[in-house]
Amino acid sequence: MSKSVAFYTLGCKLNFSETSTIGRTLVNEGYQKVQFQEGADVYVINTCSVTDNADKKCKRIVKEALRHNPNAFVAIIGCYAQLKPHEIANIEGVDLVLGAAEKFNIHEHIGDGFKKDVALVKEGKIKEVLDYHSSYSIGDRTRTFLKVQDGCDYFCSFCTIPLARGKSRSDSIANVVKQAEEIVAQGIKEIVLTGVNTGDFGQGTSENFYQLLQALDQVKGLERLRISSIEPNLLTNEIIEFVATSKRIVPHFHIPLQSGSDTLLQSMRRKYLTELYTSRVNYIKALMPHCCIGVDVIVGFPGESDALFLETYNYLNDLPISYLHVFTYSERVNTTAYKLPEKVNMSKRADRSKMLHILSDKKRRAFYMEHLDQNYPVLWEAENNNEEMYGFTSNYIKVKTTYDPALVNEITNVQLKEIDAEMIVATKQLWFEPMH
Repeated sequence: MSKSVAFYTLGCKLNFSETSTIGRTLVNEGYQKVQFQEGADVYVINTCSVTDNADKKCKRIVKEALRHNPNAFVAIIGCYAQLKPHEIANIEGVDLVLGAAEKFNIHEHIGDGFKKDVALVKEGKIKEVLDYHSSYSIGDRTRTFLKVQDGCDYFCSFCTIPLARGKSRSDSIANVVKQAEEIVAQGIKEIVLTGVNTGDFGQGTSENFYQLLQALDQVKGLERLRISSIEPNLLTNEIIEFVATSKRIVPHFHIPLQSGSDTLLQSMRRKYLTELYTSRVNYIKALMPHCCIGVDVIVGFPGESDALFLETYNYLNDLPISYLHVFTYSERVNTTAYKLPEKVNMSKRADRSKMLHILSDKKRRAFYMEHLDQNYPVLWEAENNNEEMYGFTSNYIKVKTTYDPALVNEITNVQLKEIDAEMIVATKQLWFEPMH
């Protein structure tokens, strides 16, 4: 009988795209893919290492896998596996640890799939990881995450990703278009472009991200194209103008900021200051007033005094943005920031995080309020325990309606009516004919 395999993904959309691709590889090798709780013969855990919590969560997931099947073969891949392979190998129950160069060859390393007395570690120097592996997610959710770029050359002072994923490298436009066509042929209506530094696509080649968007905008049958995240210095006016006129690329940008203080941006080694960031946001809103703008921000970075935090808070409060992703600064060994003085104590980090989460809720509610009683196309996803289903407008407003299996993976026009306590918009069911 073929062995069963289950997956667990920690971290970003990029990890989800790679897990899905690795899963298809193992299925092609004869494995049967099952749900995590079904007690698989083999568990593959794809890890993140952006924060210390992601590392701790990996250990919890290993325990959970072995609770479902104490004899399961446990393989760990991903960023944490590249950064700390031997630390992971010492986690009880782990049988295989693969670094960045080997994760796409996992089928060669599992072997007979029986538990080991000592974990096998296959690691390599990140400088030697130069290959690019195409990936996209399919079958896990309505939207597909399509990887177009990997690695990063920026070396921000707080970040371990260049150490975990290596130098910036990209797919070709021709291959991304080919994959997009494959995805559309499987009935997927929305593709989300993802990478470590997505806007750096084509770096070192004659191609660039703007050209990629132009090519994907021509893919027949593709209803929606969403950019997962793009650095402000790489988000050119040319790109903003193209999105504003495109019928496929949705009006939604997620633009990392990290701090509203120029002093801290320089200490973080970011490649812009607030003046550039403000100009990007204002230009987007001038061309697309309905556009959703999400922001990454870090609290508690070394040297963040009360005054500098308030600088960030006030900057974000005044900016016409739609929501925040708030990250509490986490010390990471082998980063420049790890050695910086003026550490912020943990209680202050928590207080500042809470303040920004409240601000995010305020921003999201204000953005949603602007769109009430308007009609928008919604791509419907799935149900929950209360027999409700959720979807997103093109500009990323989360909406709900009564569950109807005929609506899953359909785009329909709805009227946005009211915001509930969980910040989800109820819809008026007037236009539930699928759009063509």
